[in-house]
Amino acid sequence: MAIAIYPGSFDPVHLGHVRIVEAAATIFDQLIVVAMQNREKKGFLSIEKRQELLKTSFEHLDNVVTDSSTGLVVDVAKALNADAIIKGLRSSADFEIEMQMAQTNKKISQINTVFIPTDPEYSYISSRFIREISSEGGDISGLVPKPVSDLLRRGLANNE
Repeated sequence: MAIAIYPGSFDPVHLGHVRIVEAAATIFDQLIVVAMQNREKKGFLSIEKRQELLKTSFEHLDNVVTDSSTGLVVDVAKALNADAIIKGLRSSADFEIEMQMAQTNKKISQINTVFIPTDPEYSYISSRFIREISSEGGDISGLVPKPVSDLLRRGLANNE
């Protein structure tokens, strides 16, 4: 059984992430979407809220489960017996950064990275822009899954 993890901050998860998960779910027997916590950053949404939103956003996919973690992605991958790490690409700039990370991860863990390009209609979306738009009361409903839109519309980010 081929297992992959798709790590990210997902702060918040958006439709570009959803399409990457849907694509990866057709390639691997099991996909584990892991909300990662960067200890150096205060999250917009708590790690628990992010994992909850991931779970509701991927309920339609039978072979996708969610988790959350801190630390190194390769350690998480090993702990979950993953065969691969999934990385979504929006642009050539993403590729440059992700390729360097993939090569480092391969060197220290022997775990391969699989790159999946996002669909062109989602290539401009970033969690950072969603946070900014939402913080100013803008409409993000066309950028994120409904559970995320509903939560942010209620203004429950850091004040959950």
